[in-house]
Amino acid sequence: VELSLFYESLCPACRAFLVQQLFTTWLLLPSQVLNITLVPYGNAEERNVSGKWDFQCQHGPEECLGNMIEACLMHEAKNFSIYFPVIFCLESGSSVTKNLEACLQVYAPQLDKDRIAACVQGDVGAALMHHNAQLTEALDPPHQYVPWVVINGVR
Repeated sequence: VELSLFYESLCPACRAFLVQQLFTTWLLLPSQVLNITLVPYGNAEERNVSGKWDFQCQHGPEECLGNMIEACLMHEAKNFSIYFPVIFCLESGSSVTKNLEACLQVYAPQLDKDRIAACVQGDVGAALMHHNAQLTEALDPPHQYVPWVVINGVR
């Protein structure tokens, strides 16, 4: 089963779905049964300002930062089974944007927090968010709310 989750990092309903339903289901199923794609962007908006992407998020700048941290984490880790527990940790904790170091220590100590931070602050992070914006905008039918789940290409 191919499952894509379109979400935003500070959305209470997204956090509940990811933490209480999706992560626990993923833990229970054999790895070859469920292939999950996470797209942190949600109801954000992007605009090109003097050649650089600028993002406005539904729950403010903190949510844009959380989305970018998670996008950069996925980019750096590459392996779903490495980054999903870290995202679970971030989304289930008190602060999506302040707990990266602690979550990495527990779930993925091999990942370099400084590389993730450089991604977040640099052009790579903006490019990853722009890609997530394109994926979200390409949804057919368009998403009406988050979390928005697509299973085997169908909403």
